Amino acid sequence: MYTVTNPATGELVEKIENATEEEIREAIDRVHRGYLSWRRRPVAERAAIVSRAADLFAARADELAATMTQEMGKRINEGRGEIGVVVDIFRYYAGNAAALLADEPLEISGGGAVITKNPIGPLLGIMPWNFPCYQVARFVAPNLVLGNTILLKHASICPRSAVAIERILHEAGVPEDAYVNIFASSAQIPSMLADPRIQGVSLTGSERAGISVAAEAGKNLKKAVLELGGSDPLIVLDTDDLEQTVKATATARMRNCGQSCNAPKRMIVLADVYEEFVERLTRYVAETFVPGDPADPATKLPPLASAAAADEVAGQIEKAVRQGATLRTGGRRVDGPGAYVEATVLTDVTPDMDVYYEEVFGPVVLVFRAETEQEAIAIANDSPFGLGASVWGTDPDRLRRVAGQIESGMVYLNSAGGSQADLPFGGIKRSGMGRELGPAGIEEFMNKKSIRL
Repeated sequence: MYTVTNPATGELVEKIENATEEEIREAIDRVHRGYLSWRRRPVAERAAIVSRAADLFAARADELAATMTQEMGKRINEGRGEIGVVVDIFRYYAGNAAALLADEPLEISGGGAVITKNPIGPLLGIMPWNFPCYQVARFVAPNLVLGNTILLKHASICPRSAVAIERILHEAGVPEDAYVNIFASSAQIPSMLADPRIQGVSLTGSERAGISVAAEAGKNLKKAVLELGGSDPLIVLDTDDLEQTVKATATARMRNCGQSCNAPKRMIVLADVYEEFVERLTRYVAETFVPGDPADPATKLPPLASAAAADEVAGQIEKAVRQGATLRTGGRRVDGPGAYVEATVLTDVTPDMDVYYEEVFGPVVLVFRAETEQEAIAIANDSPFGLGASVWGTDPDRLRRVAGQIESGMVYLNSAGGSQADLPFGGIKRSGMGRELGPAGIEEFMNKKSIRL
């Protein structure tokens, strides 16, 4: 069942029944038929359609942002910002299609060769609720330009976003059989992946979901791209403006109410600035991130996406404190119908506590003290995850040296998290496999065919 429940009020807005098996078979039939014609369209024509989609997303930013606010509680301003990134992604792949898909000459012994870049077929996308439009865009835009077709299963709390995206793409000129939204359940995913016409799957979601989908994809010899959880470290080596560093890092952590895979969830601060950093961070978090209506542009802390999500985060905080962590501020599930949890700062977290290795998907900052640069790197790497990381300091050479030793798919210097259309995104270890965005993002489901001349 797909259910829209406003997380700010607890109000049930809409329910939609799951697709039947017959509807799923029909949807796969459609994207297969669509592929046979879509792949033959000239690259310039596919790119022009994707460019028109960018314009339509831009024109409907307010409408899409309001839908996300209702479905998963996103702050209205952050929703508009998310659509801005969506527009950038569609425009990037439309504008660079010719270069990204151009044949590559290759000199080989005894002659030459050329690498041609071709689509592989219909793809299944399994999308999450935390960024209902952005996550779809970074999967869909490059693959439509390439010539693949899409069967899209969105998160069960985001049906209205799913329908709005499908409508925009069709209005832009994407054939109705080249992009098909399906209200499938998780239990129906194995049968979709077993269909020989589906050539690959891209999932953004939890570690548990990734394990399940990867197993099904492997069993059916299907390519999989997985963007899973993260517990990104943020190392503060030194600073010439502590107040600004505190504000920037806290804001990065609290973006999307902390429900971002590549948010800086673990702040690792060198000893000489640790005490003052924690003091200022605690005060700033307590004073700034106050629960409010996500539809109000003045709100800094919206609800989590659901009551279950809020209960889980509150439970993680409670257990951490019970196991010995120090609660500096926040920590409580806010009374009332909404899915609110206070913005929280925890210190003195040790490896024997569950929260040390878990991902906390909510407005919670863990702060660690490191005596040396090498200890900070060791704490950063002591995680099952490896999505992103950031390093803050005043010496560019030192920043790059530390960044080179962090085990992650991405490292940002003097900034944290974020995403941009032309920069590859993805992780290592239990944060998943594959890359999205940038030149790498169009190659994951590409047949790079070698032609010997």
